[in-house]
Amino acid sequence: MYAASKKNKNLALFDFDGTLCTKDSFTGFIFYALSKRHIVKQGIKILPWIQAYYLNAYPAHAMRSKLFRAMFSNANALELQQMAQEYAASLMNQLNHPLLKQLKQHQALGDDVVLVSASVDVYLKPVCTLLNIDLICTQTEQVNNIYTGQYTTPDCSSEQKRQRILEKYHLTDYAVIYAYGNSHEDKEMLAMAHYAYMVGGADDLPTILSHKKLA
Repeated sequence: MYAASKKNKNLALFDFDGTLCTKDSFTGFIFYALSKRHIVKQGIKILPWIQAYYLNAYPAHAMRSKLFRAMFSNANALELQQMAQEYAASLMNQLNHPLLKQLKQHQALGDDVVLVSASVDVYLKPVCTLLNIDLICTQTEQVNNIYTGQYTTPDCSSEQKRQRILEKYHLTDYAVIYAYGNSHEDKEMLAMAHYAYMVGGADDLPTILSHKKLA
């Protein structure tokens, strides 16, 4: 069931890595949560794919799933989630200040704000709790409090971003849709918006329109 019409508010969609966050948060989480010994040991096992990725011969969405499986299979969920809480707090100092200001302006107007990311839920859930926003991302599997290394959803990039947004939101319920991204993996999401902002592009951040009704 969907809520009643929200024509008095906007929908704001934010990518994370390279957009709201200035760093590659997934790689950062690997180095934050795991020992160097584990990273090297597991990295050697997938070294051919890592090399192919950096040669643009292996796609990013496939590399992310392979990396998550190699690094986090059999990880204790409670321990990793504690690390994720700490990591999420550290990311608050690495956000893009103009885009964070834009996000807060959306919130001040009562808009629905959503983080839409190909990165994993392990640390993005606490990030969104800290920012008080909704989340659409790549979801990971746990069995008996152990991470299996598998995803329970497809990698949330490109067309998957569009599909997941449409599954969760009726776009016609909103007055205006804003989207913020930084790469080709955001193009489908940006194409859904009335106002689309690409980090590094020529355009300035869009002016946010207020649709609050007078009492």
